[in-house]
Amino acid sequence: MSAGTLYDKVWDLHTVAELPGGSTQLFIGLHLIHEVTTPQAFDGLRDLGLGVRHPERTVGTVDHIVPTTSQARPFADPLAEAMLAALERNCAEYGITLHGLGSGRQGIVHVIAPELGLTQPGMTVACGDSHTSTHGAFGAIAFGIGTSQVRDVLASQSLALGKLKVRRIWVEGRLPKGVYAKDLVLHIIRILGVKGGVGYAYEFAGPAIDALSMEERMTLCNMAIEGGARCGYVNPDATTFTYLKGRPAAPVGEAWERAMRWWSTLASGADAVFDDEVRFDASALSPTVTWGITPGQGIGVDETVPTPEQIEPNERPIAEEAYRYMDLVPGAPIAGLPVDVCFIGSCTNGRLSDLQAAAVVARGRHVAPGIRAFVVPGSEQVAAAAEAEGLDAVFKAAGFEWREPGCSMCLAMNPDRLEGRQISASSSNRNFKGRQGSVSGRTLLMSPAMVAAAAVTGHVSDVRTLLAS
Repeated sequence: MSAGTLYDKVWDLHTVAELPGGSTQLFIGLHLIHEVTTPQAFDGLRDLGLGVRHPERTVGTVDHIVPTTSQARPFADPLAEAMLAALERNCAEYGITLHGLGSGRQGIVHVIAPELGLTQPGMTVACGDSHTSTHGAFGAIAFGIGTSQVRDVLASQSLALGKLKVRRIWVEGRLPKGVYAKDLVLHIIRILGVKGGVGYAYEFAGPAIDALSMEERMTLCNMAIEGGARCGYVNPDATTFTYLKGRPAAPVGEAWERAMRWWSTLASGADAVFDDEVRFDASALSPTVTWGITPGQGIGVDETVPTPEQIEPNERPIAEEAYRYMDLVPGAPIAGLPVDVCFIGSCTNGRLSDLQAAAVVARGRHVAPGIRAFVVPGSEQVAAAAEAEGLDAVFKAAGFEWREPGCSMCLAMNPDRLEGRQISASSSNRNFKGRQGSVSGRTLLMSPAMVAAAAVTGHVSDVRTLLAS
């Protein structure tokens, strides 16, 4: 069993009680909420005659259902309007901070909490959204929860959970030019599988991880859940502290100095014991694209769609399903595959550095004829920062649409959707059947820079060739 890891330290610090069934009652330091998983949770509180135990530890925003073309109220979709109205009423009634539309702090929940400094090392973070693992980038234990668990956290500020094993994912080298954190995590999921992390927390470590920016680390941890891990994290270091310093919710003065000293003690020690370890070499990677219907079905852009013989026997049934659904021929190159829609955004890749990387590709080029391409900042702060740099002008000049912040085409809960058999080049996190709004729509996951490359060429392209020209 693991010992001396950050996961073990944070778990022990937040343990309230060991429960008779073998699980742990764990205190939740930060609870993030949005409009989709909270209406029933608050109704559950009222049904039980309960209040919110620590409203100051819960923070809300609206992201999943908001339109990105016009956010004028009321929304055209009456269900979306009702969900937002319910969130507003519930936060007002229980004294919960809500970063709503036009506040300057609204955005995707996993984007705004870090940029506001709410997410900090040593925390336990919970949210009714599977990609809460994002916050582990700061040296926190962060996990998604269901609606009934949202109710439980509101009522008690704690959860009953079973402790995970810890797998260290050690990454040597450095990412080459044109290869990003998104490529790294897609490659890791390709090798370990979408179920490989079940029962584990992933600790991402090694020289390649140390060299990543905080936003790149967030991308990595965001998709730990796609590899089956309940959470993923990176040990806090100088990069973490530099990112957090001066943010609205970060400690100041002597409290900041004390916090840094304490945060530094949380990192997994040299004598830490892990339940498992796997190693990768970042310098050997190429831009990665998914060809199938799970995030684990990915290949390098310079590779071909695997044949059944190249796939493990137990993975062949879903590969056969993917061939049929995606209309791909085994052995065919992925480069050159035509696309219809190009989406840059999401909690995985909707931060400023993601838009900057895509803008490098878009600058001086133009979206190919017949391609619908759009950029959706992850928050109002990201949008403001991008516009201050002129990135919106770069994208508009290149023929991209510049949208309002929200989850957008990552999932089918708002007007941004695929139609029919369209193929999407997407910087989001899931390529499941129907994920982007059409029951027959097809999704290719890739980095924002790769999406921009697909947009300007009209097909899957190796971004490295565009960066070199």
